[in-house]
Amino acid sequence: MSTVTPGTFTPAPGAAPLAQQVRAQAAMETKLLLRNGEQLLIALVIPVLALVGGVVGAERLGLTFDHRVVDVLTPGVLALGVLSTSFTSLAIATGFERRYGLIKRLGASPLPRFGLLLGKVIALFGVMALQAIVISAVGFALGWRPHGGLVGVVVAVAGAFLGTLAFASLGLFMAGTLRAEATLAAANLIYLLLMMGGGVVLPHSSYGGGGGVLRLLPSGALGDVMRSGLIDGQCDALGMFVLVFWAIAGSLLAGRFFKWE
Repeated sequence: MSTVTPGTFTPAPGAAPLAQQVRAQAAMETKLLLRNGEQLLIALVIPVLALVGGVVGAERLGLTFDHRVVDVLTPGVLALGVLSTSFTSLAIATGFERRYGLIKRLGASPLPRFGLLLGKVIALFGVMALQAIVISAVGFALGWRPHGGLVGVVVAVAGAFLGTLAFASLGLFMAGTLRAEATLAAANLIYLLLMMGGGVVLPHSSYGGGGGVLRLLPSGALGDVMRSGLIDGQCDALGMFVLVFWAIAGSLLAGRFFKWE
């Protein structure tokens, strides 16, 4: 007669490894972003329309820049994609998750709260990779030819990474302190203001005397970094510094004031 080692069939409940939890959370966040029509509108449709409309409109109006219109606008619209996903979409989604109590319930799960936020940020990078592919494809169809080479691509990716950290932290700060309805209104309003006058799509030099101030905003800094990398193959040191500053400041604000319920 065979014997069974004591404890063989005893349940051993426990949390999965942290990395596995974060991956699962990131996968879920990505699916939620891609299934939400409003988020897709902000993340893909508006940037593509801004690129096509900007190129066609500039050519019809006779607007000129130091480089070809499509070469100037495409890096700016790539920066706009970072802003739309990491700030506007994240703030709105998190605000309503907080309102419905989802954030509170997830905070009580085995997944640590910093793991929840990390999963959201990882999901953002996945969505932004899709954004970059779509926007770049449209830019190439319009005649975009990036001249920055490999160095320019590295600079642009680094800028997008820092821009994501900066805007995501600011978006979480907003979503964690305001009511969901206020977050919805504020996030959309800030998005429109920065898209039109924040130095993200157009170079800061297009705004006359106020362009110097725009360089200190995360939107203007990100636009400058993307353009300097993909047009000139150079790194805008001031832009990088500004993005690092806003990433640190936003993280401190979100960590201090974010309310889980």
